[in-house]
Amino acid sequence: MRASRSSVGAGWFAAAVAAFQFLTRLPVPVRVEYTETVFRRSAVFFPLVGFALGIVLSAAGWFLLRIVPAAPAAAVLLCLWVALTGGLHLDGLMDTADGLLSHRSRERMLEIMKDSRVGAMGVMACVLVLVTKGALLFSMMELSWSRSLWLIPLVMLWSRWMMAAAIAGWPYARPEQGLGALFKGVTLRHAAAGAALSALLTVGLWALWAGLQAPSASAAAMVASFVLPPVSAAVVGCGLAAFFHRKLGGLTGDTYGAINELTEAAQLFVIVVCL
Repeated sequence: MRASRSSVGAGWFAAAVAAFQFLTRLPVPVRVEYTETVFRRSAVFFPLVGFALGIVLSAAGWFLLRIVPAAPAAAVLLCLWVALTGGLHLDGLMDTADGLLSHRSRERMLEIMKDSRVGAMGVMACVLVLVTKGALLFSMMELSWSRSLWLIPLVMLWSRWMMAAAIAGWPYARPEQGLGALFKGVTLRHAAAGAALSALLTVGLWALWAGLQAPSASAAAMVASFVLPPVSAAVVGCGLAAFFHRKLGGLTGDTYGAINELTEAAQLFVIVVCL
């Protein structure tokens, strides 16, 4: 990528900006000189990106519940959820489904995933995941914002941490190709730093809830809602990464998106069950 005349260097601030610019459509008017170091360090801030997106969506859900019923509010919130990321992760999910569900050879599956066209399996996977997310958001909205919707930042930060962990923990299937190759320098040390940031943000969210003293949820349910989502994200995400690695000989940028989408859905399911 081309560097700008007023770009920031390869420091941690530049890495944080790069994470927001790469993973979201939020306006971040800072020019970054994209280097291997910047991309590598940006993985540490994936959870912060998810947390920020979750705050926006949680606030939007609070507003929507005051003007429309739960069903249309959930639909609008889901549309906003997709729009804030530009459909980046859904695109990865669709390409992954097209490749893996073709039941072809490893090389042919990777070729199919690289194709910009979307096949029937990709469309079906996208629709099913969106329907599942929409239904879970509807259930959460019926529970009220104070009991569930404000946990969306938790869902989004841990799913994005799982992407960073997958990048660090499994080899890349296309060493010299694709957007995912930009992050090939990410190590377990970066994933650990992202986990520490995720834990800090989770504790902060817990402290906020404790300060507000949400009266409509039991303490046991709230503890479960804070503990089980990251656990479910790790279990589902690691299981998916191992499966993709076995099928493809490594992971790709598309599989990172699929991991994000499916771990988000898993965490939403856990929250609905808990609350």
